[in-house]
Amino acid sequence: MSKKVRVGVIGLGEVAQIIHLPILASLSDRYEITALCDISPQLLKVIGEKYRVTNLYTDAKQLTRQQDIDAVFVLNSDEYHTECVISAIQHKKHVLVEKPMCLTKSEADEIIRARDEHGVQVMVGYMRRFAPAFTEAVEEVKKLKKINYARIRDIIGPNSTFIEQSSHVYRFNDFPEEAIIDKANRAKRMVQEAIGEDATQELQSAYRLLCGLSSHDLSAMRELIGVPNKVVSAHQWNGGRFISAIFEYDDFYATFETGVDHIIRFDAHLEVFSPTKQLRVQYNSPYIRHLPTTLNVGESVNNNYHEQTLRPTFKDPYTVELEYFYDVATKGLTPKTSPEDYKEDLNLFSQIIDVIKQSNVPAKIN
Repeated sequence: MSKKVRVGVIGLGEVAQIIHLPILASLSDRYEITALCDISPQLLKVIGEKYRVTNLYTDAKQLTRQQDIDAVFVLNSDEYHTECVISAIQHKKHVLVEKPMCLTKSEADEIIRARDEHGVQVMVGYMRRFAPAFTEAVEEVKKLKKINYARIRDIIGPNSTFIEQSSHVYRFNDFPEEAIIDKANRAKRMVQEAIGEDATQELQSAYRLLCGLSSHDLSAMRELIGVPNKVVSAHQWNGGRFISAIFEYDDFYATFETGVDHIIRFDAHLEVFSPTKQLRVQYNSPYIRHLPTTLNVGESVNNNYHEQTLRPTFKDPYTVELEYFYDVATKGLTPKTSPEDYKEDLNLFSQIIDVIKQSNVPAKIN
């Protein structure tokens, strides 16, 4: 019989309720939900009853001290990720932390030092990189002799609409007022450390967009086609809610476009063009778990053009990710989405912001 990984979950919001907790329960041969933590006592009670968990905490650090926990899932607000991750590490727990792992490079270095000192694993929750269609695309790109162009796009509507139409999420307002103030103060301090105290509100919003939604896209881009040599151009507009950039590679360029609007759709894809073949990984909303990620292939062969859509499985990327994390926790596997890997994203975010700052024509579109 395989060893069960006993998990403590910090943060019981949307992603925990819709994704992580149901999957952990479905993988009951591998995982046991042992402890839960949230700053909302009512939410903690409801979720504890639903999953029959009696070890309930409103203090994350207390959860990390529980001796019979093997791994901690850090799913709370990103301003608190670093202190929760490091506390878990110091108590010899493996960690799965949702993206963004942290907001600053100094925090990333803290996490790496703590992990190395205590001999556990830390994995960043980039589930899109575990989608079978994506991993198949990675292998297909390796076979291409030349890349002419690549495009990375993520234009989405409000997540709340997808959630309201497909799931029931428990929400309560019984958390302390000081917690709201502390969260805002931390966010401001961390973003200013990352991009400068003189950064405008628009730049701060753009940075949070990069760390949030865009981190999925740029992380997957790096695995698919590598790290760009430099950011050639970048702009933000609509108060930092839209960003575009051009990346330079050795012998091709890639364009990146992202934004959030009020259209109820989810258009996220990575596309790679070779002289005779086109590969497109198409994602859909992760909040409806079994909407499949597909690999669309277009190819010219002997003056004929062929198109095919590959859907390797209906298994959602989050499930594949948690199966992978099980091997990280039980077999000592070094995760591909490691803290060092995440630092590559922080470096790229900083480069994009620097180029936006240097732009000769600041965007004035409202």
